[in-house]
Amino acid sequence: MKHARTPLTGLLALGAALAMPLAFAQEPATQAPPAGAAQPPAAEGQVTWADLDTDGNGNLSKQEAGAHSALSTVFDQADTDGDGQLTPDEYRAFAASQGAGPTGEN
Repeated sequence: MKHARTPLTGLLALGAALAMPLAFAQEPATQAPPAGAAQPPAAEGQVTWADLDTDGNGNLSKQEAGAHSALSTVFDQADTDGDGQLTPDEYRAFAASQGAGPTGEN
């Protein structure tokens, strides 16, 4: 019975990976909002790219991605150039290749 759970775990990880593209496909902020400007909150339980990008360089390191279990699971697949930094473009391409990419609406 132990081996019967392995495919289920894989399907759960894949499902989580396919469910997160809309949250991560956002462009990272290029400028800080003006002082006093309210930032719109992310939907409850939803993590944005900016939330994970703790050093603010616009890319996610493997360590930063480790804060999101589903993203850390697919990090190596999504980091197509293998430099240890996941760019928004690499993530969008990965999400699109998984059939869950952004719909082109901006």
